[in-house]
Parts: sequence; C-alpha cells; structure tokens
Amino acid sequence: MSKLIIANWKMNPATVEEAVELARATDQEQLIICPPFIFLEELSKIIDKGQLGAQDLFWEGDTGAFTGEISPEELKNLDVTHVIIGHSERRQNLGETNEMIAKKIATAIETGLIPILCVGETLEQKEAGHREVVIQEEITVALDGVESDQPIYIAYEPIWAISTNPNAEPDKPENTLEVISFIKKVVQEVNPEILSQLKFLYGGSVNSKNASEFLQHDEIEGALVGGASLQPEELKKIFIEINQI
Repeated sequence: MSKLIIANWKMNPATVEEAVELARATDQEQLIICPPFIFLEELSKIIDKGQLGAQDLFWEGDTGAFTGEISPEELKNLDVTHVIIGHSERRQNLGETNEMIAKKIATAIETGLIPILCVGETLEQKEAGHREVVIQEEITVALDGVESDQPIYIAYEPIWAISTNPNAEPDKPENTLEVISFIKKVVQEVNPEILSQLKFLYGGSVNSKNASEFLQHDEIEGALVGGASLQPEELKKIFIEINQI
C-alpha cells in the first residue's frame, strides 16, 4: 500500500552541511522533504529517490517587489514539486488568513505545484465543539472555485496534537476519518469538480509507534511528519511500519 510522507523540517537544521547529511540519510521513494528555503538549492542537487517540497510560497506567480517572499516560479526552478500551504504555525504566528491561503492555493495550482493544504482546530475550538465550523470555513474559502487536474493534498492537522505543543498527543484515527468524510461533504457542496483530485494526510505527533494506526486506512493516504522527520532512524521505522500494512 503506497503512502506518502511529507517531512516538514520547519526551521531546522542549522547549517547546509547538516541539511545535506539529513537529506542523504532519509532520501527515499514516497518521501517529500520540505526544508527551509535556504536549503532548497543544495538539496535539489542530491535528492534522488524522493521529491522536494517547500514550506510556503507567495501568491504572486512571478518576480516582483515583495520583500522576504518567494514565488512559485522560483520554487519550480529549484525542482520543487509540492508546497505546504496554510500550516497552523503560519496561521497562528504570522496571521495568515483563509483568504491569503486561498490565493496561495490558486497560484500553486496555476504554476503546476501540488499544494498541501493544512487545516485543523485549536484545543479551545475542539473543546467548544467548533471543529467542523472551523474546518468548513478553511476548506470553503481555500477551494471554492479552484480548478485542478492534479492532486490537491489536504492535511488534517489538529493544532492541539502538533508535537511542538506541550503535552501534545496524536488524534485518534477514527476522528481523522470523520474529518475526512466531513471535508468531502463540504467540497461536494462548494466545488464537486475537484473531489476526485483530493488526497488526505494526517499530521500531528506522527511517529513510528502510531503511523500505521492512521495509514492502515485507505482514506488516509499519507502523513505530514514534523519532529520525527528530523531523526533518520525514526523516519526509517515509520516507512518500515507503513510498508508492512
């Protein structure tokens, strides 16, 4: 059963040398490495089996007066194939709105990059019973009117389950399956033409001990992995687990 692993390195590692060493130690099929921008060029030269992804992009497709941003065309020139959009850390720490994320999704698709749209609720929203309200708005704004003949990945990443949060624990697979079913209903209402293009990932404290619990389900087609993707042996164990499904 083929499953995709997205390795979100976040703001790690510290040097190009460390990034190259980590990429060489983990490079394999079914893996998309998403490093900080400054490592993309060097890693594009050495990644052989896997693919290269970016952690973000700007919604303008060409060069221009946008200090600090990176365009999808610049990413494509570095052999990037996928891009994470709307990660919760950017939503929370940098104030990204659903409308900004929608622009990025559209631009990525127009440029030929495969978007990985992150959605999910905070602990407060979960406890208030607002999970579906939050996800419905995120999905509706991001995908209404979008046209695509390529995959669109949707990563359900409950914010309270992300490993960098104190006392974080992964969600339960049955809850993730409920969210996937709900997202499909929302897309059926707002943009049914792309329903067949959607592929679903789970993110949130994924490691070798729980990856197979999620990925044994056909509906969950991959995982967005954070901290564990920085540990070569742990990442190898994840692949061993899911390849035995």
